[in-house]
Amino acid sequence: MKKKIIFNKQVQIFWHPSHSNSPLFSLSFLLQGKPNGSHQLDKHVNMLKFNSYKEKKYNLSENSVNNSDWNIEVSNFAKSTCNPVRKLIEQMKIEPNPEYQMIALSIGDPTVFSEIGKPESVVNAIQACISEKKFDGYTPSYGTEAARQAVAKYYSRPDNLIYKFTDILLTNGCSQAIDLCITVLANRGDNIIIPKPGFSIYKTLAGTLGINVKYYSLLEENNWEIDLEELESMIDEKTRAVIVNNPSNPCGSVYSREHLLDIINLAERYKLPIIADEVYGDMVFPGNDFYYMSELSQSVPVLSCNALSKRFILPGWRFGWIAIHDPKNYLSRVRAGFNDLTTRILGPNSLAQAAVVEILEKTPQSYFDSIMKILSVS
Repeated sequence: MKKKIIFNKQVQIFWHPSHSNSPLFSLSFLLQGKPNGSHQLDKHVNMLKFNSYKEKKYNLSENSVNNSDWNIEVSNFAKSTCNPVRKLIEQMKIEPNPEYQMIALSIGDPTVFSEIGKPESVVNAIQACISEKKFDGYTPSYGTEAARQAVAKYYSRPDNLIYKFTDILLTNGCSQAIDLCITVLANRGDNIIIPKPGFSIYKTLAGTLGINVKYYSLLEENNWEIDLEELESMIDEKTRAVIVNNPSNPCGSVYSREHLLDIINLAERYKLPIIADEVYGDMVFPGNDFYYMSELSQSVPVLSCNALSKRFILPGWRFGWIAIHDPKNYLSRVRAGFNDLTTRILGPNSLAQAAVVEILEKTPQSYFDSIMKILSVS
């Protein structure tokens, strides 16, 4: 059943709770009465970008009017960068419609819900790291070995997936993990293929670099599975990667093992790596089974992007990672490229890197079960 939440005449949100297999929401915005999903916002985003530089509606300072003979221009890189969701939300000044009850959908931030607290392992780990005063310095650009070992161990599967610490790169959140994956694989004028509806950051990151995006549809009638025929039709000589988001943001769907294998087989036929946004991985409601794509791929390279933000309720820590699954060693040059790119970011917060070892080792399954119970009741 589709519910409509009306904030005012310009902003309306549709929510499809019955189609969600994980704690996500399917959103579509109505701007000036015209229905748009995140993949259809180009016209409105361009207008927002125009306003940003023409009318100064998105400045860091209210007093940034240039009245001198100085002529300092903003870079093309900055001009070409636009995150439509962030820009809409951060510019939006509206009064709630008094005729409707407000439903807090937020922007994927689980900390806004008071019922969900941090696990004790997180509090204990970060307090210990601060008290020890050993983790205040710079770390290697790609992350400390101890933290990478912890991530590799946590996400390895004894039967079919073994990560080494050298397969893990630490990043400032999952968004930066995706950014590095796109940047390392594609050049200006190349293209990547992304889902619609989908997370708007994919286009934001690619567009800034001059990388084109193509869209494959998610089929509502098939529980938001990928339209594989359409995906295949999008592939050309300039395609460098396919992004697969499972569980899906915003649809909340969880792909079956068989569907994931079909996606992998398609990528193998066209010799394309997969960027797997799996930040909601393992957060599924009873009756649904989640599989990491790396578990299922025997040859196709998979760059799995993940973070502490969702499952551990720590989005503000900005701690993420890329797990490189490359069983045939097709990504040897890409690994070197990753190492070079990480020297631009110099790794995530040093305290978070130190604390993640205990967080991953000592957070009990009962904590995750309690979160899913709260979400399922809500």
